[in-house]
Amino acid sequence: MSHPSPWAIEAEGLGKQYGRGWALRDCSFRLPAGHICALVGPNGAGKSTFLGIATRLVQPTTGTLKLFGVPVTDPAVLSRIAYLAQDKPLYPRFTVAETLRLGRELNPRWDQALAERIVRSGNVPFGSRIGTLSGGQRTRVAFALAFGKRPELLLLDEPMSDLDPLARNELSGLLMAEAAEHGTTVLMSSHMLSELEVMCDYLLVLAEGRLRMAGQTEDLVPSHQLVTGVAEGDDGVPEELRRHHTVVESRVSGRQFSALVRTGGPLSDSWEVLAPSMEEVLLAYLRSPDAPTLIADEARVDAPRETAA
Repeated sequence: MSHPSPWAIEAEGLGKQYGRGWALRDCSFRLPAGHICALVGPNGAGKSTFLGIATRLVQPTTGTLKLFGVPVTDPAVLSRIAYLAQDKPLYPRFTVAETLRLGRELNPRWDQALAERIVRSGNVPFGSRIGTLSGGQRTRVAFALAFGKRPELLLLDEPMSDLDPLARNELSGLLMAEAAEHGTTVLMSSHMLSELEVMCDYLLVLAEGRLRMAGQTEDLVPSHQLVTGVAEGDDGVPEELRRHHTVVESRVSGRQFSALVRTGGPLSDSWEVLAPSMEEVLLAYLRSPDAPTLIADEARVDAPRETAA
């Protein structure tokens, strides 16, 4: 009997080419099961392309992708995942009740009580047709479908962009509670960096179609420091700082430099050092596409498999 894979997602050399350009290129990482993972990057970075490959809506040009150890091309993976697309497609002539019934008929692990609770908490009338609902109400019904399926892997593409702050807070809490209770793995693309810091414990950062960062937030974020001091040299960054640490991003204001660095040891007492937030680290990498990539050992596809046992 085969053991279940400890990896929810394993991508190796994954790429998608459109014409002469690459939307995604040489993407390799592993996501351990049970995490809530933020998929971060600017528009055109390859986030939706990756999610399309994971849901079999896009055929990759190169590489392989496995979900729970099973090739994504195997129909068996479909019952284990749920996907909430950015445009949240639903049948506009169906009522809310009919939409939930469709979910119940198509999914053997369907949780009707949970789906109804999500709809009811937003005061969405079960008898209303989907086409008459507001954007936020449709999003809530789409969430009900995704959660009601009871997936092992939940893939979300900008899921809360059209929700008001109160609804975002409520559904974020639901997401975290359901993931914790049922061990659901969540991969969520979003531009709302401050909210991701509260919700997510794993990071995947894409820029210009390439993977820039991957690993647990508790490992990646604390390995960086915000350093300020007296500017030196042509670009203001002291040679001592560059020699012993990786400078991700730097800027000069007057006679003072500030830099986000990946530390390689102790920092000089002559500099002011602060711990950055996750949002500050992410923005620095997104603004600096030439900065060295940071892939944690746990996220590397060539790492020993015992690391997640």
